Amino acid sequence: MKTKRKYFYLDDFEHRLLVGCLMAARNEYIHEDKPIEDVNELILKIIDAPSKKLRVIVKEDA
Repeated sequence: MKTKRKYFYLDDFEHRLLVGCLMAARNEYIHEDKPIEDVNELILKIIDAPSKKLRVIVKEDA
């Protein structure tokens, strides 16, 4: 069975914010002695995700 993939398009600010939030969650897990393997995997996926340039076309009504 094929797994479904979801794609997110983030600008630079959103990408940094997401990584920062995950790092904060990871630090809380470390402080509470909870396992952090899943959070680490997710952080690495987001950091290593390829970037894709998108073309945005704005149409103005006449």
